[in-house]
Amino acid sequence: MKIENKYYVESFLNKILFYYKIENILYTGQTKFQKVDILRVSLLGKTVFLDEKIQSAECDEFIYHESLVHPALLLHSNPEFIYIAGGGEGATLREVLKHRSVKKVRMCDIDEEFVNLCKVYLPEWHRNSFDDERAEIVFKDAREDIESLSDDSLDIYISDLTEPIEGGPSALLFTEDYFKILDKKLRKGGISVFQAGSTVIYYYDFILSLYKTLKEIFPSVFIYEIFVPSFHMSWGFVISFKENLNLKEILNRLENKRENEIFKYLNFLNPDYVKKIFFLPEYFKSSLNTKGRILTDKTPFIWEGDV
Repeated sequence: MKIENKYYVESFLNKILFYYKIENILYTGQTKFQKVDILRVSLLGKTVFLDEKIQSAECDEFIYHESLVHPALLLHSNPEFIYIAGGGEGATLREVLKHRSVKKVRMCDIDEEFVNLCKVYLPEWHRNSFDDERAEIVFKDAREDIESLSDDSLDIYISDLTEPIEGGPSALLFTEDYFKILDKKLRKGGISVFQAGSTVIYYYDFILSLYKTLKEIFPSVFIYEIFVPSFHMSWGFVISFKENLNLKEILNRLENKRENEIFKYLNFLNPDYVKKIFFLPEYFKSSLNTKGRILTDKTPFIWEGDV
């Protein structure tokens, strides 16, 4: 943990430093897979850093987790069987379980030590969702786990993984080879959604490559974005469908869910805003066709150096 004069220091691209004033340190340590710091910092409240990168903050974690989960579940006709890759804090699981149609959620996280830390230090995030009878928690590599599932067994796949970094475990969970496997596991009408990193113009290589790679497998792929204050930048998600859809049809589906009871339980998304996030700025739309590359097992995306 980098501390300067009672400030936690986060480096971004080795060019920008973010300083967080520490109020108290709740936990700091190293699991088998990653360095974990859980601090209370000014303005953000309780905040989680993994490998010295901010992951989630008490003040606005709902913005990220609602945006990751609910568009996909609202756009599916009857989401019953859900898979979460990653999601150790338990907040993604929490949001999925808000939907009454959900019968089973399988959450797979490679880092059992981190999940156990979250159970102790982050009750505001998981709100006992790990104990829900519909939840099944497994600890293994998500690719290995997905391969073990029966074909046509999932309605929705949610990727809540850290971005691929050198030496990290997630690089092969964003490749064309993996998506061919995932496609077989999704039922007719299945949807997959990925947290895909920032959409800012100097940091959007990963999300553009993920978009281009998913389009090799799935008939319809869209990006939507939000702003997460504690991340200091806009954040993107990629959603893919096993059927042909255009943006107008996506918006119509969301409009038809305007009266869905789920909106009673949300603090960020409402019937209008969930449609707004699908509209992208012009520079980003034009980049969809000109930037990014197809990711494969032999040529995965890996952020090098300090990200």
